[in-house]
Amino acid sequence: MRGCWHPGRPGGTCEGCELSKKTGVPTRMLRYYEEQGLITPRRLDNGYREYDEYLIDRVHKIRGLLDAGVPTRIIGDMLPCLDQGPEIVVTDPDPELREMLLAQREKMTERIAFLEQNRDALTRHIEAMDIMAGVLPARGAR
Repeated sequence: MRGCWHPGRPGGTCEGCELSKKTGVPTRMLRYYEEQGLITPRRLDNGYREYDEYLIDRVHKIRGLLDAGVPTRIIGDMLPCLDQGPEIVVTDPDPELREMLLAQREKMTERIAFLEQNRDALTRHIEAMDIMAGVLPARGAR
């Protein structure tokens, strides 16, 4: 996947346009991921970036972790695990990183519980609206 050409832009390129389209992540954010060492496109002789297909999955994983509140510095440490299968091998376990990961996992668990509560409240509200609209029978009438 190559960046696309935009003659009106400085340098003429829009790095990661195709990757941006495929992942829904803005090109500016892709450049940030690159600056943070989270993705590494190949550079062509003309200086353009070329993004391998595997980066689509990696960008989705990075975005998901960021959306879950995991900072990029921790995502960077987790990258080797993102590309491995279910059997993860850690060759140099870092106790500080482990503590950070435990804390992040706990924060995720709390967010998941909060999201589940909100989803359930939305479901109840939708059901109440449907009952009032006659789409569903009243609960006692079922």
